[in-house]
Amino acid sequence: MDTAPLDLRRIDLRGDRTDPSDRLPRPSPDAVADVRDVVAGVLADVRARGDEAVAEHTARFDGWEGTEWAVDEADLKAALDGMDPDLREALETAREQVEWFHTRSRPQDWSGTHHGAEMGVRHAPIRRVGLYVPGGLGAYPSTVLMTTVPARVAGVGEIVLCTPPGRDGRPNPTILGAAHLVGVDRVMRIGGAQAIAAMAFGTAQVPKVDKVVGPGNAFVAEAKLQAAAAGTIGIDAMAGVTEVLLIADDSADPTLVATSLIAQAEHDPLVTSILVTPSLELADAVAPIVAAEVAVAPNRERITAALRGQGAIILVDDLDQAVEVSDAFAPEHLEIQTREPRRLAERVVTAGTVFIGVQTPTALGDYCAGPNHTLPTGGTARFTGGLSTADFMVPINWVEFGADALDRMAPVVRALGQAETLPAHVRSLEARLEARRDGRL
Repeated sequence: MDTAPLDLRRIDLRGDRTDPSDRLPRPSPDAVADVRDVVAGVLADVRARGDEAVAEHTARFDGWEGTEWAVDEADLKAALDGMDPDLREALETAREQVEWFHTRSRPQDWSGTHHGAEMGVRHAPIRRVGLYVPGGLGAYPSTVLMTTVPARVAGVGEIVLCTPPGRDGRPNPTILGAAHLVGVDRVMRIGGAQAIAAMAFGTAQVPKVDKVVGPGNAFVAEAKLQAAAAGTIGIDAMAGVTEVLLIADDSADPTLVATSLIAQAEHDPLVTSILVTPSLELADAVAPIVAAEVAVAPNRERITAALRGQGAIILVDDLDQAVEVSDAFAPEHLEIQTREPRRLAERVVTAGTVFIGVQTPTALGDYCAGPNHTLPTGGTARFTGGLSTADFMVPINWVEFGADALDRMAPVVRALGQAETLPAHVRSLEARLEARRDGRL
């Protein structure tokens, strides 16, 4: 084990208001293996051979030589019945909080009349959705909750969940119990790219889904991208390795800052944890506390790797520059620990979720705050948001013209149809006008 002292790097941007993007830490592209060819092979194989290919890749990657994927309802119920009562109560409390938030963010239908034409949008739930819940460094029942609850709020017809089996063929019982608690329709013991392929193409045992959501490793992420690029399934925004950026001023408690930086680093060695502050005193105080906390942390090896690789304290001139740096980074999680955190939060334009004030640590968002914990990473918060009820619904536009509205728009259709050399478009309009003159309409 690495016993060298942990010393967070410092990046001094004081007096420098140029775009800081290239100076901000991110996981190196070289840190993630190139899995494109492997994934392409798995997808093609599953598409061609179905469950037979799924079995071979499950044996290869997960070490289990099973051939039946569905987890029995009795096993799901037993996992829930055997769950620690405190954990079950925590999941039920979190479910209620998350459901409250996602119910209020559900897209609303609307209709109206403009120049005689009636029109609007209604939202239809996706018929069948696939959820991926990873194994790996830990079991995450919270991911079961965060993916299933908004799907249920949206009214999705059927929810299929895939999660990796252990070497004995059994998925993590906490995941199974959580799936039963929140009402997943089918649970499949399949992981990795083969799980995404099975849901994307369908097999004899796994139904084809319309969309796949949920986090996963590099193989899962690449499989989702390739299946989506082929037009086979829809996917959510790509949720990669987690990240947190924290803006703090000299009013912040150094221990609260330090523990927030460490908390997200506990997830994975590629996590990014950044403090942005105009206070040199705070920076000097936080660094040794981070080192001391990490030294006794149960997951210190993982945390140390993350903080050495992508951890940083960034010094800025003032809070205005701190917001500029944060917006340039576009963090998945943004914590604000300043004298007036709400006012500062209102100025932020790129972030997955903003955690306002010292009593709102990012850990709340991971489990029970309300907003989804599946959030954009790697700077993608510049153009997309977190998983929501809207991700499980399709907006359907509708329009109905009467005679007056058609007459008003007829010149527009004639002019544009002629300009675009599409005379059949114009003819379809003129035929209706003729039918009305002839009394057929």
